[in-house]
Amino acid sequence: MNFVKPKKSLGQHFLTDQNIARKIVDSLGTEIRDVLEIGPGTGVLTQYLLQRPEINLHVIEIDRESVAYLHQNFPQLENIWSEDFLKSPVDEKFAGSFSVIGNFPYNISSQIFFKILLMRNRVPQVVGMVQKEVAERIASKHGSKNYGILSVILQAFYDIEYLFTVSEQVFFPPPKVKSAVIRLKRNQVEKLPCSDDFFVKVVKTAFNQRRKMMRNSLKSVCEEIPEIYADKRPEQLSVTDFIEMTRLIENLIKK
Repeated sequence: MNFVKPKKSLGQHFLTDQNIARKIVDSLGTEIRDVLEIGPGTGVLTQYLLQRPEINLHVIEIDRESVAYLHQNFPQLENIWSEDFLKSPVDEKFAGSFSVIGNFPYNISSQIFFKILLMRNRVPQVVGMVQKEVAERIASKHGSKNYGILSVILQAFYDIEYLFTVSEQVFFPPPKVKSAVIRLKRNQVEKLPCSDDFFVKVVKTAFNQRRKMMRNSLKSVCEEIPEIYADKRPEQLSVTDFIEMTRLIENLIKK
């Protein structure tokens, strides 16, 4: 297969190893028929997704050269959207739930996950390849130095699996870092017992001063922090702890 030269400004690195491509596609469950591939590029994942008859595949690609390549080489692919995923109302294009898969551009991978969070009740499963350190951060549990904002907010709504590491040598052009594939599966949490926006604010504020105890890092949010959490640092709190702490703080503010 001939690869279109990627535009560096997109932060895209094209996977060239067919075995890794198959492995990524095989990681996607079959529970949902509609699947959206983000950033298919020259179709290294697309070709294997099209081999799965149970999948109704849609792809979204911002690069026009790649879109032209997909039209030419995959005439059976009917749903090619030449759009920016971050700006596109993709959830409005599907009647029901849809899974997401892709080799996510490194420079916007966090933004992709935050957008998926906004559509979480429509997206039960995500399989994504991202920079290894981002994957480790997302999958990390409390107590780890990698545990942070993405870990807590994503794990509040998804069960995360770190599937496997991918060498930098299987990309064109080779990135300077290793990659990894993770899988997110929607958990049973339908609604938090606190405001979603306030939860995100508390988590971000806490980790932006991660060396400080909660009584100090969250002063800008609330003068009074529940005593059980006041002397803790953010990496010591589990996702459940963050949710409960946010609920208590929100109630204190409302009084």
